Amino acid sequence: MRIRARTISRGRAEGVAVVSEKPVSFLGDVDPETGDIVDRNSDVFGENISGKIFIFPESRGSTVGTYVLLQMRKKGTAPAGIVMLESEAIVAVGAIISEIPLVDRPEINVLDMVKNGDRVRITAGREGLIEIDR
Repeated sequence: MRIRARTISRGRAEGVAVVSEKPVSFLGDVDPETGDIVDRNSDVFGENISGKIFIFPESRGSTVGTYVLLQMRKKGTAPAGIVMLESEAIVAVGAIISEIPLVDRPEINVLDMVKNGDRVRITAGREGLIEIDR
């Protein structure tokens, strides 16, 4: 399946999907040392997003989340790519400075289409494209 989206941070990424239906804050919800989701209230608590395609609806929380993403990139614990229903400045800037492909505003709700463990490819160029393999 191919889904068009808006490109926020350019690049290509491929990996296994980790899908959260809840908003995420990179400050406090994610351990930057490991890439583990540590928020006990998260629907993906205990999952690791390192090298994965992290899909979630929107972010919440502190502007420090931008630098947490950069720290994760430097440590090798960052997601390979990010798909959001609606991005905002915190994650957008974090993805751009960390060179993590990010797309948002998919033409259909990917939270209804992608499941944990699905293989996903992101092409974030002039146009964004999400491809799902099952």
